[in-house]
Amino acid sequence: MKILAIEKEVPGVDWSSVGKELLVQEARDVYKMYLAEQLREHYFNEEKCAILVLECDSRTQAQELLRKLPLVEKNLISFEIMELHPYTGYDRIIQAVEQ
Repeated sequence: MKILAIEKEVPGVDWSSVGKELLVQEARDVYKMYLAEQLREHYFNEEKCAILVLECDSRTQAQELLRKLPLVEKNLISFEIMELHPYTGYDRIIQAVEQ
């Protein structure tokens, strides 16, 4: 199942106090997710928040995976998680046009 995870910054975080070691560990952990084929795609939006496309068995598995990331563990960021399902609207649209 594809999961869309959108980073949400936690209000009040002082990023200047976040050590580089934590950021390096975050990058390593995300890279491991990529190598394990759990992370399929990753982007930044215009606000520099991460947008991840995960491959997981369930929403719960995605939550558990993301919960282990250092920045999430330290409550510096969180993620909004959405299940992505195949588009099934073609039949509905075509039937409406043909009637």
